[in-house]
Amino acid sequence: MSLKNIRIVLINTFHPGNIGAAARALKNMGLSNLYLVDPVDFPHAQASSRAAGAQDVLDNAIVVTSLDEAIKDCQLVIGTSARNRTFDLPLLDVKQSAVKILGESRQSNIAVLFGRESKGLLNEELSLCNFHMFIPTNPEYPVLNISQAIQIVCYEIWLANQQPTTATEAIFPAQQDMNYFYLHLEQVLRKAHFLIPQHEGRAMQKLQRFFNRARPETEELGMLRGVLSSIEKRIDGLLK
Repeated sequence: MSLKNIRIVLINTFHPGNIGAAARALKNMGLSNLYLVDPVDFPHAQASSRAAGAQDVLDNAIVVTSLDEAIKDCQLVIGTSARNRTFDLPLLDVKQSAVKILGESRQSNIAVLFGRESKGLLNEELSLCNFHMFIPTNPEYPVLNISQAIQIVCYEIWLANQQPTTATEAIFPAQQDMNYFYLHLEQVLRKAHFLIPQHEGRAMQKLQRFFNRARPETEELGMLRGVLSSIEKRIDGLLK
């Protein structure tokens, strides 16, 4: 299985030392792709100091301004959180997540998201994920330091990589293609007056959550886009 298709994504990390510790955790476990979304203070000497022998991972870290940019070419996105804000997403522990990651890593780009030190991932960031990962801990004190959590996740991925894993046969669309689908879906629903500006509620958020859980394959997504295009043409014809 390919570890090169797995990226660890840190969002709005405050302490540069945690970025360095993350780089070290990746290299310890054979990973190399570190993405930083809008870090507060990077590059920084503390990051280099904590990275120790993993300066190469730090030097090659990809810095982006938005989460969408970090995951647009990913077919599987897994969010980490100590709190149960799953939006009904499938819930996996870290070992189950590692097995799924390795099962899809041969033919998919995979992102594992870590949020801010103080409050983790925001709800809108978790809503972009296909699965929610948690690390089983003492329920009386379940909060891990972010660098500890990253090390545990990377370790489990490394362990899973040592075991025979059956690669998935499914081919899933990239996150960017899913975003295009959501835009198309919203456009058609507005034309059909299912979405009304004065009473939109959370319909699109719930539909996005549904499709993130369902994970349509690339061919299935193409069929859905075809259905939307057919409906849209019919609506446009009636409006002429």
